[in-house]
Amino acid sequence: MPVYKRRYRSGKVAWYYQFALPGSTRQKQNLVTESGFATKQEAADAEAVRRAEELVRQAATGGVAAPMPTTLSMLLAEFMKQHAEENLAPKTVERYREMAAYLAPELLAMNMTEITPLHLSREWTRLLKCGGHKRKSTTPRAMKPKTVRNIAGLVSSAFVRAIKWGLATTNPVTHSDLPKVRKRIGMALLPSEQDRLTQCATGPWCLSVFLDVAAASGARRGEILALRWSDLQGMIIVIDRSICQTREGLVFKSTKTEEPRKVELPPSMVASLKAHRLRQDEFRRQFGPDYRSDLDLIFANPDGSPLMPNSISSTVSRLCRRLGLPKGASLHVLRHSHASLLLADGVDLATVSARLGHSSVRTTADIYSHAIRGKDHAAAQCWDDIMQRSRSETEKSKTVN
Repeated sequence: MPVYKRRYRSGKVAWYYQFALPGSTRQKQNLVTESGFATKQEAADAEAVRRAEELVRQAATGGVAAPMPTTLSMLLAEFMKQHAEENLAPKTVERYREMAAYLAPELLAMNMTEITPLHLSREWTRLLKCGGHKRKSTTPRAMKPKTVRNIAGLVSSAFVRAIKWGLATTNPVTHSDLPKVRKRIGMALLPSEQDRLTQCATGPWCLSVFLDVAAASGARRGEILALRWSDLQGMIIVIDRSICQTREGLVFKSTKTEEPRKVELPPSMVASLKAHRLRQDEFRRQFGPDYRSDLDLIFANPDGSPLMPNSISSTVSRLCRRLGLPKGASLHVLRHSHASLLLADGVDLATVSARLGHSSVRTTADIYSHAIRGKDHAAAQCWDDIMQRSRSETEKSKTVN
């Protein structure tokens, strides 16, 4: 590794790194140099990161014949460019980049074909102990097992692509020691708690109706915020897109399953939506030509522009705390409550799954298994009733004969 020591006349010692960029020749040396590091290890870590960045930059500016990825850092960059950015939601890509930044520089600089399950197991252990950092400082802190598994999932996806591209033969994540995540039963608000939430809603002018639709449909936050009046057919909403918030701004995208679905709203929503539209029409007249009629959004700012998803979630979380609702109550809990209450009341699993927009009934069953198991007592009682009826009919038949 090209790391060197420099001793100054004052007696002070500093470390620096220097390496030649790919494609350099004896006649033309393109050198990268940075100095002023207190220790050899600091210089080595910085050199590994800088070398990886230069290789990624060179690959990004090249075309079809650009150098093939060799290090994990280069593989992740290629994965982002060729797969994630082309096929995944902008918010997902943004999260992938944030997760990749937590990986150790020395791991990123390793040749991807030399990375073993043991290397990755050590990395997961490091992340669990001190992989995170506090929001207001860079002080290291422990990382949650679920977050570590998400990072491992990103690395695994990149290796799956590497195998497909012929750059690797195995996925080392598969046999690494991933941290175990304790499965928790999701929270569900009572109907009375949901009513309090909508009745006491403050903030955006349309928040109360927004919460009503969220609770009654079980749709995701971004799906409701992306709804247009043209998507409302009678009391059926057609959900075929979503809105997500990234650092670059708001982006409309397809739904999570990339398939449109129809969700019927309850009759109680008729009057609420009618009053909501009349009030929105007043805003439309006030803003005149400045109103964003082209967006046709059901839930929007007074000028018709999109609401910020993160802001809506923060507002609802604060409202939940102010009302003294169970700890952890949030906007997403309304979606969970919708499914849990319907399943507990006997609505079949397939119908609930379709309303939520899950990719399969199995996904719904896995998430809401607690609600399904809660019917065991009723099922046992039902079995007794069935057997008792059968025995009564048998006895009655014997008596008649």
